[in-house]
Amino acid sequence: MRKPILKTVMVSSLAILLGGCINLAPDYVRPAAPVPLAWSQGATQGTAQEAADVIDWRNFFMDARLREVIELTLANNRDLRIAVLNIEKARAQYRIQDAAGFPALGVTAGGSVTRTPAGQGSANAAVIARNQSVQLGFSSYELDFFGRLQNLSAAALASYQFNVEMQRSVQISLVAEVAGAWLALAADSERLQLARDTLKSQQISYDLSQRSHAIGATSGLDLSTAQASVEAAQVDLGEFTSRAQQDANALNLLAGITVPAHLLPDSIPNASAPLLATPAELSSVLLLKRPDVLAAEQTLIAANADIGAARAAFFPSITLTAAGGTASSSLAGLFKAGSGAWSFMPSINVPIFNAGRNRASLDVAKVSREIEIANYEKAIQTAFREVADALAERATLDQRLSAQQRLADASAKSYRLSEARYRSGLDSYLNSLVAERSWYGARQNLISLRLLEQSNRINLYKAMGGGWSDS
Repeated sequence: MRKPILKTVMVSSLAILLGGCINLAPDYVRPAAPVPLAWSQGATQGTAQEAADVIDWRNFFMDARLREVIELTLANNRDLRIAVLNIEKARAQYRIQDAAGFPALGVTAGGSVTRTPAGQGSANAAVIARNQSVQLGFSSYELDFFGRLQNLSAAALASYQFNVEMQRSVQISLVAEVAGAWLALAADSERLQLARDTLKSQQISYDLSQRSHAIGATSGLDLSTAQASVEAAQVDLGEFTSRAQQDANALNLLAGITVPAHLLPDSIPNASAPLLATPAELSSVLLLKRPDVLAAEQTLIAANADIGAARAAFFPSITLTAAGGTASSSLAGLFKAGSGAWSFMPSINVPIFNAGRNRASLDVAKVSREIEIANYEKAIQTAFREVADALAERATLDQRLSAQQRLADASAKSYRLSEARYRSGLDSYLNSLVAERSWYGARQNLISLRLLEQSNRINLYKAMGGGWSDS
């Protein structure tokens, strides 16, 4: 009965020792956000609405074509694919590191045959010795008394969580970038159509000027001015044709495939996305939910765990190697009674002198944590500025759009009156041309402002952490 009792006591003592490991990592405390508690500038009162980070992009973007383009992008974009693979890689690395905390059991089987010549040792004749063995055991299993392996595993887990958050961040950025590229194509397509219409109008005016000049009713100056307007319209047509093609190329690169023609826009939709309602005092706490901020925090958590691993290097480490099985001089005797064999080889390593390497490693770990604290705080400050910029821009967009629309309407009226006076012979063609160019410029600027207004909605949605979906 003594052997089972002794064995139980030994196993229980070992379990107590393993369960009582000391974790030398400093307690993790999330740094305070180095930004104001709320945004006030640019925020506006709005109706009750879910926070941006819980609004799925499928519910945010209104245009069915844009939603389909985003679907294609999420399925084919290479950056997002790399982010997913990085998660798989980090998960495997965590499993490798976590496995170090457990003994690796293995079965070894072997045999040997040796011949000793006559006259060697006490043998008067040649001796042939045979040995076969089968053993189950583990080697170099470290008892993690001071949490070195535990902290390395925690750092690997944080690295895995970092990649998970980075995938979310990449998706949010990708959704916003695709929507922005799609809207840029819509704006340049609308500008291209405006340039075509203007060129057509200018060509008609030039043809009329040619006929009038042929009969002496129009001066050569008016004819040259009309020709110059046609050439200027041709330049704009070429520019916007090129820009629209480049926009399409950029969209195809983001999507990872060639976007079908029926999904491409020809003008800016009235509302590609809803206007997010923002209260007058918008809490900056929502920044802590942004994936890029969470990713920066995971890096900080890993650096904190690395300090614990570096501190453990100052203390003794104990490793165990043990095996048990059978051994015999013949295969037939391997499993006979009395063939049992075992070995147990504990070892302890006590650091005494290593020229300051352990101290330097600890200093590196501590400095690395300070660096990650600064990176984490910078991530929060960057996120705060992105939201603040979007809110500040939103505060004046409606006013600018209304003023630009009124300017376009007034320019259109001015052009019609100038054209009528020119046809009546009361004014030169130059006045009509100036009025038409002003109207053309006002409409181009209106397109730019409409694009800016739609992009602002998307940028605010992105800055507040929207666009992520688990499906």
